[in-house]
Amino acid sequence: MANISIPPTLVGSARRERPTIESLAGPRSRARKEKFIRSIFFSAALVSIAISALIVISLVREASVFIFEIEWAQTWGQNGWFPRTGTYDMPTLLVSSLIVTVVAMLVAGPLGLGSAIYLSEYASRRTRAFLKPVLEVLAGVPSVVLGFFALFFISPQVIERIGRNGWWVIGAVMVVVYVLLVGGWARRLVKRDIETPIAVQLKRVATLTVLVATGLVLIWWVNNVAGSSDVASPDFFSVKRSGQLAAAAVGVGILTIPLVASVSEDALASVPDELRTASAGLGARKFTTTVQVVLPAAVSGIVAAFIIGISRALGETMVVFMAGGAADAAQFTSSPFDGGLTMTAGMASLATGTDNVVGEGLTFQSLYFVGLVLFVLTLALNIAAGRFVSRVREQY
Repeated sequence: MANISIPPTLVGSARRERPTIESLAGPRSRARKEKFIRSIFFSAALVSIAISALIVISLVREASVFIFEIEWAQTWGQNGWFPRTGTYDMPTLLVSSLIVTVVAMLVAGPLGLGSAIYLSEYASRRTRAFLKPVLEVLAGVPSVVLGFFALFFISPQVIERIGRNGWWVIGAVMVVVYVLLVGGWARRLVKRDIETPIAVQLKRVATLTVLVATGLVLIWWVNNVAGSSDVASPDFFSVKRSGQLAAAAVGVGILTIPLVASVSEDALASVPDELRTASAGLGARKFTTTVQVVLPAAVSGIVAAFIIGISRALGETMVVFMAGGAADAAQFTSSPFDGGLTMTAGMASLATGTDNVVGEGLTFQSLYFVGLVLFVLTLALNIAAGRFVSRVREQY
């Protein structure tokens, strides 16, 4: 190779023109502008944090009055939520909220995830460009409209026609699916390495015990709901025309479908195409690739979508307020075919006419206590979901 040398004059000029930090910093006016812009963004973040902190502080301050002054015997086993008469039975609100959330996710989960799978894996580009905006438009429907829809259509045309026999079928399907899922999970654990640490094995046994106990509670609940129907009319439930939890739950589920579908579809779309190509190259069918490759790779995003959906269903107010079938008080019920109050609906109905609420002892503070319970539940749900997502997240 030819020996290429650099003239000494060029080397000297390069050394003299070597850039420095001061020369790269630019003029001082530019530095002042950057500092000003940074302070604006920092102030915006600080204001957001301050607002959140003030909300939590006000919530805790008013709720603490209820916590320290209430007789806790009035908050458990009172068979109803009657705050204006001093009866604050929290299980009434908690069980109704659980029923609405579970039924809503039974509607939104399969439909939302199925829509996401179709849009991501099966739909053509033209079909996807048409269907996804239509699906997202559903998220823009006001909740008050869905409340009227649930009250005047879902309640009389769907819920009232289910009947005792229909509930037996729905309950049997729920129990069978639950048993199959738990059985499959336990079978996979048995097949794993027997040299698993004792602590991990004990944790799995405890988890399996909780799942089995939950299954027994599910069987009891299905039988209890079927037994609470109108004996004189065995083919139909005695459903209140003013609404019931099941109709409200279906309305909340419809409201949650676009959220679950959108987040799940984004998670599926983020899976690299190389995984799909590799699976197809090994001879796997489209369905096999979707179920065994794409879904496990996107499980963190799908779990996040379901957690967001649960939080959305748990915090929905207007639909359950209109279609839940209760006013500012409710009897305890474990049946989705009865009227009831969720935590959000109880707060909304009781807060109507706040001037009257103030003069009712701890009634006003009970609103903040219910809000604090709802805040803690949502926070715990998001923390648990965040830990789970961080453990199963795949990095590509």
